[in-house]
Amino acid sequence: MKRSLSRLAPSAFGAAIGVGVLAAGLALLGYDATAALSALGRGAFGSWYAFTSATLVRAVPLIVIGLGIAISFRAGALNIGAEGQFAAGAMAATAVGLATTHWPAVVAAPFTLVVGALAGLAWVALPVALRLRFGVLEVISTLLLNFVADAVVSFMVQGPLQESKRIYPQSDPIGIAARLPLLPGTRLHAGFGLAVLLTVTVGYVFRRTIWGFRLRAVGEAPRAAAVSGRINPERTVAAALLWSGAFAGLAGALEITGVTYALFQNLSPGYGFTAIAVALIAGLNPMGILVAGIGFGALEAGAAGMQRDAGVPAVAVSVVQATIIVVALVAVARARRRLRMAAA
Repeated sequence: MKRSLSRLAPSAFGAAIGVGVLAAGLALLGYDATAALSALGRGAFGSWYAFTSATLVRAVPLIVIGLGIAISFRAGALNIGAEGQFAAGAMAATAVGLATTHWPAVVAAPFTLVVGALAGLAWVALPVALRLRFGVLEVISTLLLNFVADAVVSFMVQGPLQESKRIYPQSDPIGIAARLPLLPGTRLHAGFGLAVLLTVTVGYVFRRTIWGFRLRAVGEAPRAAAVSGRINPERTVAAALLWSGAFAGLAGALEITGVTYALFQNLSPGYGFTAIAVALIAGLNPMGILVAGIGFGALEAGAAGMQRDAGVPAVAVSVVQATIIVVALVAVARARRRLRMAAA
């Protein structure tokens, strides 16, 4: 835990700089910077309801997708298609949620989540096959499939999954049985508890299992892993990508079953890309991802509060997010440079 927090120190420093830059920019544009930052804080942490129903709800997909990104990146596989895998999971969860209306809740909700995870896994299966068979870089194939997923969602909400009155480009609400239970008095769903459980599990896998060692070995030196460790790099990378897609698909299913209860276009405000930043600034460490995910969730929640209470566009918070990412990446580059100098 201490190691995770130390890795987040540059991000905390970046957040402080980002808030300062945001305040200066708002003042130059004529906004009341103090009122805007106060609204930002209230939107994220101003009350128990704000923290649970806004910050933590937004953190769930970032944490779950970020864990999947950590798995693939540890193996040296750059999955940039979490947005598409998230959408695939959301579509599958919607279809199952509509079809299991009369199922018992103890069966319908878990089954919906499992199907969503499998849909995300299936969506990344094509890039895996293209890499294994033709050597196509997953960076390209996973990224391009994001646009395909967006088009498929558009088709589904205007076709097979469109609401029964055929008026709006969205689905009907899923059945009550498929919805996740909520923390009383809040909008926080059971998916947050699952995200915490997955964080602990992935951390254990990384630190204590042979497969976790193989991921790191292949990610750092695939040739050495194959020669000295007798590890199959391609098989390890394929498994990492499939698990990464499953986590992103699960996040999509959690969004449907715990938050929106229906499928519509632009369901994700960029969770798949933001989660990459979450994973990177956490150093691909699961506990760090949990903390960073909550931090970015707070920024998203605070942005909405700032726009609502102070009239400042929510996009202004992107300044803080970008600063955090830049500072964290600079810190990583400096650390690697020190290691190379020490080795020399």
